Amino acid sequence: MNELVKAKIDLLTSKPGVYLMKNADGTIIYVGKAKSLIKRVKQYFTRPQEGKVLRMVREINDFDTIETTSEKEALLLELNLIRKYYPKFNILLKDGKSYPYIALKRKKDPFLKIAYHDKDRNFKYFGPYPNSKAVYSTIDLLNKLFPLRKCQTLHKEPCLYYYLGNCLGPCINKISDQEYNNLTSQITSFLNGDVSKIRTEVNKKMAICSENLEFEKALEYKNILDGIDEIKKKQSIMASDHIDRDVIAFSSREGYFSLCIMTYRNGILLGKNLFILELFDDFEEELIDAVFQYYASHSKPKEIIVSNKEIALSLTYLLESKVISPIRGSKKDMLLIALENAKKGLDEHFLTARLEDDSLSLLEELGNLLKIKTPFHIELFDNSHLQGSYPIGAMVVFINGNKTPSMYRKFNIRESMGDDDLKSMEEVISRRYSRLILENKEMPDLIIVDGGQNQVNVALEVIDNLGLNIPVAGLYKNNHHHTSGLLYDNKMYPIDPKSRLFLMLVRMQDEVHRYAISIHRNKRSKGLTSSFLDSIKGLGKKRLEALLKTFPTKEDLEKATLDELEVIVPKNIAIEIKNVLEHK
Repeated sequence: MNELVKAKIDLLTSKPGVYLMKNADGTIIYVGKAKSLIKRVKQYFTRPQEGKVLRMVREINDFDTIETTSEKEALLLELNLIRKYYPKFNILLKDGKSYPYIALKRKKDPFLKIAYHDKDRNFKYFGPYPNSKAVYSTIDLLNKLFPLRKCQTLHKEPCLYYYLGNCLGPCINKISDQEYNNLTSQITSFLNGDVSKIRTEVNKKMAICSENLEFEKALEYKNILDGIDEIKKKQSIMASDHIDRDVIAFSSREGYFSLCIMTYRNGILLGKNLFILELFDDFEEELIDAVFQYYASHSKPKEIIVSNKEIALSLTYLLESKVISPIRGSKKDMLLIALENAKKGLDEHFLTARLEDDSLSLLEELGNLLKIKTPFHIELFDNSHLQGSYPIGAMVVFINGNKTPSMYRKFNIRESMGDDDLKSMEEVISRRYSRLILENKEMPDLIIVDGGQNQVNVALEVIDNLGLNIPVAGLYKNNHHHTSGLLYDNKMYPIDPKSRLFLMLVRMQDEVHRYAISIHRNKRSKGLTSSFLDSIKGLGKKRLEALLKTFPTKEDLEKATLDELEVIVPKNIAIEIKNVLEHK
């Protein structure tokens, strides 16, 4: 403990707040929260430490604190600061996605859709569903079973679904409230787990079609029955009280802990989330932090079940939700199921190569190899084009060895330089770091380009002209076009393809490839269609987006029938699209 740290500790108060640990470069390496700042910060330097905490304490050269009015306020601030600075000793839950709901419009010609929030009072929501694939298959099945409207915007003429008998046609017919109420109540019952009535009706229709020798139609009903049975199978674990709840269990082992969150909605088990996290601090504190992080990006159910009474009390206060710790009965049984999943997840984790857990040591190895400071913040670049057309640049970011999609960037490149990879790289690197300079934002510790020495030289020239000092490396390939190592400072650094460092670099390379290809496909599909559709009157931005979502390429549009186009756009526009396509 240096004199600066010692003096600052003496000035700390017993108030709650957040502390930010810094290294000799002034980089924030850890953000933590405390009920009492003086007790929490002081213990790092007065208690014996080991492992990851010891490594952090050895790096601490300074720290800052921010006092708050409550522990909850400190927890919120801690989470925001971690997401802002990505300190290398902090761990964020990898999954920040929102889970989809099935949304049923309540009035005015109801319809079904997939939604990613449950805030619109005009809809009734079912879910959220951790398994996105299950949502799409379920809503597809519901649209076959129930003739609600399929268009979110009503047209003046009926679409293909109406002629197929899959829609009541509210665009041309007045549908009674009673008929709609009957349909929506059946859908609600179905999504709440009662599929018996629907299954019986479909079975009868299948039998009638078989008797009438309408075998193709009978097969359609058979497929629908299979879909119903599949959903029923997934809904087999149910609670009789039909309450929305999450059941949380955890297990720890050798410095790691698993967090299993099982999602029940309306009493039906919809799926689970499993997180494996490295223990850095007090187990109970780490667990509460992880659960709080989870609910910062996921909706809170009516009830949360945990196995520990003290943790239940803390979470009740922090989440402002009902959190209980049952000791017997069906809820205890749910906890046991979750605990079994938590233990199994941790066991599987230890049976596999824990590449991500070793990220910090691998980054240190990479820094030592290239003789640079440990590259905790790496930015990788790749370009993509189709014979010079639709050129794009892609950049992905890895912080502490983990991909950080919120920081990814895409670059549209001028067509005139699309087939010149070096010019494209020059433009992308220049635009990226000129902007960071202008916005006074943090620079990366290492830039990696996917290419040979020429690509590296171009990037270095741009970095030098901007007055920056950022190491630039390239991933080079052998005669078989397989990645073999790194180019840096005009030297080649072969890396053992069986090593963990090699696997980490390939994982980064795969990610920038994936991102570049996805951007290019999107731009190409839009370019192949929107260019000749722009002149069609009445085909505005929203309609064009909806059209390209269903028919992403020119070939898809050419294959589409007029009826299929009319599902998305009015008849006159659909006719004009077909006319334009015929003369192209």
